[in-house]
Amino acid sequence: MELSTHQSRLEMYRKTFCLAYQSLGIVYGDLSTSPIYVYKSTFSGKLRLYEEDLEIFGILSMVIWTLTLIPLCKYIVFVLSADDNGEGGTFALYSLLCRSSKMGFFCPSQVKYAHPSYEAAASGKESMSSLALKEFFEKHYYSRLILFLVVLLGTSMVIGDGILTPTMSVLSAVSGLKVKIPHLNEYLTLGVACIILMGIFSLQHFGTSKVGFLFAPILVAWLLCVGGVGLYNIIHWNPGVIRAVSPYYVYKFFKVTGKVGWSSLGGVVLCITGAEAMFADLGHFSQLSLRIAFSGFVYPCLVLAYMGEAAYLSKHSEDLQSSFYKAIPESIFWPFFVIATLATVVASQAIISATFSIISQCRALKCFPRVRMVHTSDDIYGRIYIPEANWILMVLCLAVVLGFRDTDKIGNAYGLAVITVMFVTTCLMFLIIVTVWKKHVLVALFFVLFFGSIELSYMSACLIKIHQGGWVPLVSSLIILCLMSLWKYGTMKKQAFEHQNKVGLDRFLTLGPSLGVLRVPGIGLIYSNVTTGVPPMFSHFVANFPAFHQVLIFVTIETLLIPRVPVNERLVIGRVGPLELHIFRCTVRYGYKDTRDTYDLESKLIDEVAEFLQHGPHESETLTSSNNVADTDAAPEGGAVTVGRRRVRFREVEPSGPNVNVKKLMEARQSGVAYMIGNTCVVAREESSFFKKIAINIVYRFLRQNCRRPAVALGIPHTSLIEVGMVYHV
Repeated sequence: MELSTHQSRLEMYRKTFCLAYQSLGIVYGDLSTSPIYVYKSTFSGKLRLYEEDLEIFGILSMVIWTLTLIPLCKYIVFVLSADDNGEGGTFALYSLLCRSSKMGFFCPSQVKYAHPSYEAAASGKESMSSLALKEFFEKHYYSRLILFLVVLLGTSMVIGDGILTPTMSVLSAVSGLKVKIPHLNEYLTLGVACIILMGIFSLQHFGTSKVGFLFAPILVAWLLCVGGVGLYNIIHWNPGVIRAVSPYYVYKFFKVTGKVGWSSLGGVVLCITGAEAMFADLGHFSQLSLRIAFSGFVYPCLVLAYMGEAAYLSKHSEDLQSSFYKAIPESIFWPFFVIATLATVVASQAIISATFSIISQCRALKCFPRVRMVHTSDDIYGRIYIPEANWILMVLCLAVVLGFRDTDKIGNAYGLAVITVMFVTTCLMFLIIVTVWKKHVLVALFFVLFFGSIELSYMSACLIKIHQGGWVPLVSSLIILCLMSLWKYGTMKKQAFEHQNKVGLDRFLTLGPSLGVLRVPGIGLIYSNVTTGVPPMFSHFVANFPAFHQVLIFVTIETLLIPRVPVNERLVIGRVGPLELHIFRCTVRYGYKDTRDTYDLESKLIDEVAEFLQHGPHESETLTSSNNVADTDAAPEGGAVTVGRRRVRFREVEPSGPNVNVKKLMEARQSGVAYMIGNTCVVAREESSFFKKIAINIVYRFLRQNCRRPAVALGIPHTSLIEVGMVYHV
């Protein structure tokens, strides 16, 4: 027994260290390459060396303490613990909040099917502050709206990072050529950077899993290089640089430099670029593995790198704008330059893949227009490729490189995007600590005041540089935020119209023995957002063409506010009316990080219905099984119902047993499967406000016309598709 326990413990350690090694190439690429441009960006403004040791040691002290307080204390110690059943990121925090209270800006059906294992966050004794905060959000609609917009703001800033990270990293690495070739033409440097960027984006369709095994070795080599060179520079140039660990140098720095020193914080904040990735990529690893990798390897290597560069600068103050490459010993410059370029490629790849993942989550929660999703691998990391987003990001990256031509202005933009995302996480953590962890409100206030004040200090320094490039993330994030908000607004109005205009099953069906509508051979799959009753587009179809298939299945696809739905709970099959009518309802449930197997959905649906017929209850009462739920809108017995403007009677069908029903289902399957989906035109009512008409009639319509059609997104074959046209006046 003890031997078995020892072996299992060793296996756990082996897996943890293996994950920690893999995380180096996936999570820490951006954070690890920041030494290339931190000092250059910090001294790019009006900051000058009045007392050389003071300014350099002051900047170094701020860098060390920023790395210690934000990535190490905030993220490694606190934020990583706020996981959503192993998942991290902005949506994970929002998901926790929505399930612990009614803070969500989503329909209730997204919460009611949460798996029991996810309800642990809601257990525990409620404090007065927790109850008061929940009551405030439940009572005030606009508080939930503002919370949702804050989440979208953080998300849009992360997507904006997908534009700035590749440009900043690659251009900073390529600028090292000027150290060895001082007279190199600026446009040649920009051309090399553009070629590398185009190469990065052109290879995205292969998936990072094809080259993923190279990521960790490259980052390990990079961190060992910068750490080793840093240690060499400390010993060779100025061992006394270690005194900068004292925060006293921060105080002296601001006392001497004043407002000019304050503006330099916009460059210092670049030392924590990529820290948010530790939490966003939590679902791919584990808390312990990320903590081991950062605390045991990344953090000490980065501290040595910054100390070494500061030691070199203390003796070579004339090299402020190229200190990183000038501090490299002559004999290893070119190998170091190659590793630096490869490391920036890895950092760029990581943020691009993260952008694809975030867009996928936004689309799953109906906050982003439908785009093409390509799954390049079965592996967790790098499996998603979005062509539209990829090429748009490439064009924007090239535009930023050619437009700014300088890493200083790009750094101003980059810092603002990074610190905004971190501040959004801090605000969400306040709600998590109070409502999910159920700690005292003073604990949450201390967390927000401590870390929030640091982040707001950096944000203020970045905001004063808006005219020097800081406007880029603001404009790009505002555009993305508006598009996502208007798409969500239009989608909610469309779904509200469908729910308000659905036809109740008591008007569509009776439990009588007759059926007047013509039943044609085959299976009809009716896709809609309506979870009960008959969707308006189908009642519109039957009102004009009173016939439908021998077997009818109403299909609704829902995204729940949980990361993943267990496979055995993904399909919920129910019966509509008496069994002999062969009308069913299926709800397909996904988590916001689930992969949607839309192309295999047809066979899975039919197989589940067959199993339902074999093993499910066959009475007309409401079913109570967790996986077999009958439609509760079934009507009482009667002879006729009204569908649209037509009054129809049902033709009599002989009841049959389970095996006969399965046989009929298989016969209908052999006859063919048809798909019905609405082809709707959403229009604002005449009495609507001017803003609503602009949002619905112009922006939302434009987005719907230029995104993927629902049938294509669902993988429906064109030859079997029936589209029902309707106009929705919302």
